[in-house]
Amino acid sequence: MMTTSDVGRSERASMLTIGRRPLAVRVRPGAGTGPPLVLMNGIGATMDVLDPFVDALDPAIEVVRFDAPGVGASPAPTVPQRYCSIARLLGAALDRLDYGRVDVLGISWGGGLAQQFAFQNPRRCRRLVLAATATGSLMVPGSPTVLAKMVTPRRHTDPDYARRIAGSLYGGSLRADTGPVPLNKSVDAIGRRSSRRGYAYQLLSAAGWTSLPFLPLIRQRTLILAGADDPIVPLVNAKIMARLLPDVRLEVNPDGHLGLIVRAEQLGDSVARFLGQP
Repeated sequence: MMTTSDVGRSERASMLTIGRRPLAVRVRPGAGTGPPLVLMNGIGATMDVLDPFVDALDPAIEVVRFDAPGVGASPAPTVPQRYCSIARLLGAALDRLDYGRVDVLGISWGGGLAQQFAFQNPRRCRRLVLAATATGSLMVPGSPTVLAKMVTPRRHTDPDYARRIAGSLYGGSLRADTGPVPLNKSVDAIGRRSSRRGYAYQLLSAAGWTSLPFLPLIRQRTLILAGADDPIVPLVNAKIMARLLPDVRLEVNPDGHLGLIVRAEQLGDSVARFLGQP
């Protein structure tokens, strides 16, 4: 079952029912002929989180985004789903939308899902973009104080708290609010509703998961976008992934964990160039 409506910025919103699981999806039609780009968000973040990036991205690129189960308009499942199950759910949603080959971009938690999707769908996934992400449970972690702020969804429900911790949690230009996108706008982008159960289920979906064994088997051309000052995912993680992936380009920007939002124009251009390469 699928229900569709028009939303702002020339996008189409759909509520797909895959089996008995509803999934909120939004599509920005593209003017070009290349594969659509599927966006996978960070933990607890709704599809709106990447509005600045989508607005900056070449309009020729069709964009597909969704709320992960338990986030935003997608209800939480009855039990937690592993990355592999969510990747299958997304594949079924793309079938329903009549998409064949796609490009995939994942940020943070969504970067783990993007790696899993690329591994499970070697023919369907053409290109892979990984932003502010790592290899899962076997990674170089941020400091304990940073991780303590990550295990609670409070930053998604309390805007004042989110602004107070933004600099120390996300790093980069948000430490001094000097980025191209102001702190308030960046924090407001991630401060959209997420159920506590959905947030906990997302944490559990990645518990014990690691991409280290299969990264050398990912043959898709890959772009890694990493911030030089990312307290959540230290830069060394991007360098580890770059050593393991067979066909990869690593781009380091001077920002932090929210570089894709704070530097949407710059990184949007990087992504568009990468996807447009023959």
